[in-house]
Amino acid sequence: RMVLDKEESVSVVPLQSREKPRGCAGCNGKIRDRFMLQALDRFWHEDCLKCACCDCRLGRVGSTLYTRANLILCRRDYLRLFGVTGNCAACSKLIPAFEMVMRARDNVYHLDCFACQLCRQRFCVGDKFFLKNNMILCQLDYEGGHLNGGSDRQPQ
Repeated sequence: RMVLDKEESVSVVPLQSREKPRGCAGCNGKIRDRFMLQALDRFWHEDCLKCACCDCRLGRVGSTLYTRANLILCRRDYLRLFGVTGNCAACSKLIPAFEMVMRARDNVYHLDCFACQLCRQRFCVGDKFFLKNNMILCQLDYEGGHLNGGSDRQPQ
């Protein structure tokens, strides 16, 4: 079964004084406010077009909403629930979109996986690291050329 995801823009529409009030897609009540929102080919009270998760008003947060199945979501909740940042270059597992990551060129890593892939030493802010044969290495392992084995150096 294919799930259709959609990114949709939200527009604020002024209600013309002579115009017959429209029905709100959220509460089914008549919209008599000066402004109404238009999204998903329907009209909404400003208070009725909200994210199904965090309840934020989508006309205020920005001009975009996301839908999946029957859920209407803000960008943050959509990405948190359904988005992914990519696969970790070290452990190959998916990284959820809102998890903190480390990047090295085109590679993305979980914070816990961002360590020298030979001695397992974790990197701190400001530490030098090197990318060789798509492996991240600390300076000692990179300069020691231990990629051919023979390393008996213990993690520090």
